[in-house]
Amino acid sequence: MMLGLLLARAGVEVTVLEKHGDFLRDFRGDTIHPSTLRLLDELGLGRRFARLPARRLEEMQMNIGEHTVTMADFRWIPGPHKYIAMVPQWDFLNLLAEAAAEEPSFTLRMHTAFTGLCTERGRVTGVHYVDEDGSPGELAADLVVACDGRGSEVRREAGMRPDWFEVPMDVWQVRVPVLRPDRDKAGRVFGQVRSGRVAVTTDRGDYYQTSYLIPKGGDTGLRAQGIQWFRDELGELFGWGAEVTDAIESWEDVKLLEVTMGRLPRWYREGLLCIGDAAHTMSPVGGVGVNLAVQDAVAAARILADPLRRGRVRLADLARVQKRRWLPMAFMQKTQLGDHDMMHGPALSGTLDTERLPVPIRLMRRVPALRSVTGYLGGIGIRPERAPAFARR
Repeated sequence: MMLGLLLARAGVEVTVLEKHGDFLRDFRGDTIHPSTLRLLDELGLGRRFARLPARRLEEMQMNIGEHTVTMADFRWIPGPHKYIAMVPQWDFLNLLAEAAAEEPSFTLRMHTAFTGLCTERGRVTGVHYVDEDGSPGELAADLVVACDGRGSEVRREAGMRPDWFEVPMDVWQVRVPVLRPDRDKAGRVFGQVRSGRVAVTTDRGDYYQTSYLIPKGGDTGLRAQGIQWFRDELGELFGWGAEVTDAIESWEDVKLLEVTMGRLPRWYREGLLCIGDAAHTMSPVGGVGVNLAVQDAVAAARILADPLRRGRVRLADLARVQKRRWLPMAFMQKTQLGDHDMMHGPALSGTLDTERLPVPIRLMRRVPALRSVTGYLGGIGIRPERAPAFARR
């Protein structure tokens, strides 16, 4: 959606295909980081975004055993946005779609599912699709961009295979109602690491968006213990009584995120580019996936707008996009893998020594300035992108 908006503002004819009829899907990336908030200001969308229902998160805090550690503090980030905005992803997507619809060269086709690639002498020349009525069609394009996430069908159809990393966990996601405001959790991502259990909750106003980490592949076996076991787990970790946890009526309320991490060695081929999770699947740690994808879109729009206006995109142009975005992607994946190795994996296996914390975490407690550094790296990141001049309003 962001790439479509930017290219349309450059005068490029662009079509976005969305297989669903709306954007109403829960437990998607709802974290809008300071880098994206600044971008919205540059695009003239800051005031519209400010009208969306949002919570502001200024800190990421973890309780590890008896220790409380602030892992990131966003309040010292340069610029006006010193927080992460928690906004339902469907509201954010609707905002972008409405802004893009104001451009005469933009088309959004809902209920339109990708089914295959059109190719000619090895070059991708468009896509096959089916519409709401199940009628097949073809759409020709000078460039096809795969923005279809970690399970990218476009990537698979193109024969592009990521290099995968091992991860120690999957994640259960659930909403838990807020019955009484809790000052300790307001404005924070708040985590608990205790006795082989890891959970993180985020204040969303009238509910807590809660993630409970489970060992990789452990979903079926753990669900066999019954929903009351899970209610008791959350209640013990966060101090919630039955009046809160009984709102989790059944396992239907608990959604599984199968965590994967990987990246394509090469994000492109003739006529095709992958960005976002289709190019580099991120861990949910830090909630950075959406924001890295947005940054990919900005870089791609700036680099590719002129070639697209000329009607011919070379491999060298696509390679420039990957070169531009490789460092911030690789840095963040290395950071996430380090977090897995240092804390999440040992915590889930019961080998994390909560009496003697890992050195980086001890430093975080002793040197408050480091929390601002991690806040900057998580909130702004390496090589942040700015809106191209042709897209600013």
